Amino acid sequence: MASIKCYKTKNGLKRYELHMYGGINPQTGRPTKIHKMGFKTKKEASLAVSRLMLEIDNGELHTQEHILFKNVYDEWYETYINTVRISTYARTAAMFKNHILTEFGKLRIDTITTAQVQKAVNKWYKLAPVSGYKRWYHYTVNVFDFALLHKYMRGDNPAKMVVLPRKRDISLKDENFYNTEEIKTFFECIDSKKELEKYTLFRILCFNGIRRGECLALKWSDIDFRNSTLKISKTLTQGLRGETIVQPPKTKAGNRTISLDTTTLNFLRKWRLQQKKDFIFRGINTLNKDQLIFANQKNGFKSLNTPAKWQNKIIKDNNLKKITVHGWRHTSCALLFSIGISLKEVQKRLGHDDAQTTLNIYAHVTEQQDVETAEKLEHALDI
Repeated sequence: MASIKCYKTKNGLKRYELHMYGGINPQTGRPTKIHKMGFKTKKEASLAVSRLMLEIDNGELHTQEHILFKNVYDEWYETYINTVRISTYARTAAMFKNHILTEFGKLRIDTITTAQVQKAVNKWYKLAPVSGYKRWYHYTVNVFDFALLHKYMRGDNPAKMVVLPRKRDISLKDENFYNTEEIKTFFECIDSKKELEKYTLFRILCFNGIRRGECLALKWSDIDFRNSTLKISKTLTQGLRGETIVQPPKTKAGNRTISLDTTTLNFLRKWRLQQKKDFIFRGINTLNKDQLIFANQKNGFKSLNTPAKWQNKIIKDNNLKKITVHGWRHTSCALLFSIGISLKEVQKRLGHDDAQTTLNIYAHVTEQQDVETAEKLEHALDI
């Protein structure tokens, strides 16, 4: 049985509300009650009662119908965080906050159409055409799938009917790595005496292909000067609230020991001595097993943005080709292939769990080399 009553809002507007029996909750065996407000007319409320009664008779009524996309995301996220690392779900939360929830967060999930999702994907593609838009799209699909699984909506997943934009062709000139001449030019732009720390950091990135977080997490105890090796067993990253955290490598292959060349070892020795002098002057003792190789002024972890700030300034001041800090991994991979190192060894050195990742970089390198070969032939023949 249902009852419809009239009430007034805070603004003095006349509205109607309904109260009715919602059937037996199949999980608790107890009766449920339905209360809805905001109807402008009594007739509108009566029609809602009729619709609800029909749904109850057909067993279709869900007590949480018209749930917002944001609420479904919150439930999905609580499950998701138990399946990935802290740094991963922290990045995911940021993606939702900055891109996905701004599009759908305040909408009832059962009312969102394919056209609305398509519009959002087109917008994301303009913002991040290489890979970002696809990542945001797939997370959106996951939330809709979760809603369907928990019967917060009916029918099909509207996101799965979207047409994904095609990835733009990337010019070879924009490849994210340096060739040998570009590497030499980059290092010539750093004074190895006045900027010893900076020079040492980029040399490690270039010659060893380690990740930015792996580099900033390094301690002096990770260097074996006697055997000329570098141990990678941790990475610096960001937590849920942007705090700096240290985690083990993402994959088993990430735990590895890398051989160091003599010149890199010499720069490390010089930097170690310089670091001791700098910190003693500040009253900080660096003679402990946990001393970081690259530390901030207070002897804590450097910001994850520091290498990029250093690199971007060098590139801008000297009009160099722009690559990202991650591009040094590709550069290192290119160097290793160019001197004939096997795929297996390159994969091991870079800590790639999947050989396909290494092969993808190799494909870019060989394509670039083929272009360079054609240009050399043209100049050599001059006909």
